[in-house]
Amino acid sequence: MSSQPRLRSQRWFEAKGVPGLFHRAYLKSEGISDQAFRNRPVIGILNPWSELVNCHSHFRGMADAVRRGVLQAGGMPLEFPTMSLGEVFMKPTTMLFRNLMAMDAEETIRANPLDAVVLLAGCDKTIPAALMGAASVDLPAIMITGGPTEPAVFCGRQLGGATDVWRFTDDLRAGRMSQADYDRLESALVPSTGHCPEMGTASTMSALAEGLGLALPGSAAIPAVDARRNAMAEATGRQAVQLAIQDVRPSSILTDEAFDNAITLLMALGGSTNAVIHLLALAGRVGVGLNLRRFDELSQRTPVLVNVRPSGEFLVEQLFHAGGIPAVLNELQPLLHLGAATVTGSSIGENIRDARVTDARVITPLSSPISPVGSIAVLHGNLAPDGAVIKTSAAAPELLRHKGPAVAFEDIDDLARRIDDPELDVAAESVLVLRNAGPKGAPGMPEWGHLPIPKKLLRAGVTDMVRLSDARMSGTAFGTIVLHISPEAAIGGPLGLVRDGDLIELDVPARRLHLEVPATELERRAAASRPRPRHYRRGYGAIYLDHVMQADKGCDFDVLRKLDGEPSERDPIGLDSAPH
Repeated sequence: MSSQPRLRSQRWFEAKGVPGLFHRAYLKSEGISDQAFRNRPVIGILNPWSELVNCHSHFRGMADAVRRGVLQAGGMPLEFPTMSLGEVFMKPTTMLFRNLMAMDAEETIRANPLDAVVLLAGCDKTIPAALMGAASVDLPAIMITGGPTEPAVFCGRQLGGATDVWRFTDDLRAGRMSQADYDRLESALVPSTGHCPEMGTASTMSALAEGLGLALPGSAAIPAVDARRNAMAEATGRQAVQLAIQDVRPSSILTDEAFDNAITLLMALGGSTNAVIHLLALAGRVGVGLNLRRFDELSQRTPVLVNVRPSGEFLVEQLFHAGGIPAVLNELQPLLHLGAATVTGSSIGENIRDARVTDARVITPLSSPISPVGSIAVLHGNLAPDGAVIKTSAAAPELLRHKGPAVAFEDIDDLARRIDDPELDVAAESVLVLRNAGPKGAPGMPEWGHLPIPKKLLRAGVTDMVRLSDARMSGTAFGTIVLHISPEAAIGGPLGLVRDGDLIELDVPARRLHLEVPATELERRAAASRPRPRHYRRGYGAIYLDHVMQADKGCDFDVLRKLDGEPSERDPIGLDSAPH
C-alpha cells in the first residue's frame, strides 16, 4: 500500500515530536502494534449498539463481522459508539434526536484518525442520522443496516409488526377482540432482534441506502438473524478499505441522479412517508437542490411494484427471497439513471445487471404493476402553502377525493381526551385535524399523524377517515392520512386556523388541500391567535427549537446544511498546527 496516496490517518500517526508520540503511544496502549496501523487504512466502525434498542441488539456481532472484513483487506478497524435511537422507548420521538445523532456521528468521524467509516444502523432515524453525519464530513463511507426481524406468527398468520398492531388495536377498541387475545399478541409480536418486518421507515431507509449507492447491492433486505447478513457486513468491511485507498467520498455518489434513483425506488416500494423528510435533509447536507415537487414528479411516472405491507400483502423477508432491492431496481431500469456511481466502484446499472425476480407475487413486473403511479403524492393549497404528503398506496381509494367538516384537536392531549367521547360531534364524513404536532409544536414532529378513528365510528363499521396533521406517521401505518403539513401550526401555519365545522377539501388527483374559508376570515383568526408557550428553554431542546427547519426542508438544523461554495471540513482544526 506504500504506492497509494498518503492516508488521512498518517497525519496523526506519522507526525513528528510530541503529537506523533502521543498518537502512537496511546494506540499501542490498547495492545495494537506498529504493524497494525502503519501505512494501513484506519477504518472506523460506527456502532449504535444499545440494550435500549432491540433493532440494534445484534450489532456487536455485526461489528465483529465488519472488523473481519477490514482485516482481510489489509485495514485497521477501530470501533466507536454513537447515540442509539429507538422508536419504541424514546419520548416524545426519536425524530427530536435524529439531528443530535447526526452531529455526534459527524464530529466523531471528523475529529479522529479515520480514513473511511462503516456505518451500522437499524432503527428508523439511525439510518438517516448516520448518513447525514458522514455526508457532512465527506469521508469515504459505506452503510450496512441491521435487517428486519423474523415475522411474528399469531393465530396462524404472519404479522407485520406495527402494521397489524394498528388493526388489532382498532379491533380491541371496537369490541371485536378480547383483552386476553390482545395480551397474547404482546408475547408473539417481536420474536427476534431486527427492525420492523414490513416496509416501515427502517426497511424503506435501508433500501434507499442501497438505491443511493451507499450500501452493497443486496444488503438491505437480508433478515437480521440470517447468517448472510454477517457475511454482507464482512464484505462491507472489505469494501471500506478500498474506498479509503481510492478516496471515494459521499459527495461523488450523492448526486442529483442518485437522489432521483432513491425517490423512484421509494415510490416503487410503497415506502414510508418519513423517507421524504430524510432524503430532503440528506440532500441539504451535500448541496443537492431537492424539493417536494421533485418527489411528486417522479411519483407520477413510477408504478408501485412491491407487494409488501402496509401497502401490500407480504413482508420484507419475502421481498428478500424474491430477489431483494437489486431485483426491484432491475425492474425499474427504464426509470433510473443507470450510470450513477456507487460504493462498489461500479455504476448502479452494472450492479443490478444480473438481478432477477424469483417471485412475481412479491415484485411485480414494470409492465403489470400493483399501481400505475407511485405510492406518495405531494399536496398544496391554502392549508399547505409549502406542501404536505399522503401515502396513496395505503389510503382508501374512495377517500382520495373528499370534502367534509373539520373536527379539530388543539394538540395530542386534546386528542387523547376527546377522541372517544360519545358526545364528540363526528361522523364518517368528518375530517379529523390534529395541530401543534410539527417540528416545533410537538416538539420533534412525532408519529402522531395516524389519528385513531373515534370508537363510536369503529363500532359502526367505519374503517378509514380523512385525517390531517402537521405530524408524521409510522411507515408501518395506513389510512387516508395527510401529513407533514407545512408550515406547521406552531409557527403560524394555516392548520392552526381551522375551526370545527369548516369544510376541508382533499383532492389527491388535483394535488390539492383546501380550506373553504374566506381569506378575510382567516386573516381575522390569525390576528386573534396567540403563540403557545415554548417547550424548552435550555439544553438540546432549546437548540432544537432555535434551529430546526420545517418538514419541506427535511427538519434539519439550518446550521448543518451545506453552505454554497464552501468545501467540506474533513479534518479537525489544529491537526497540522500542533507543536512538534
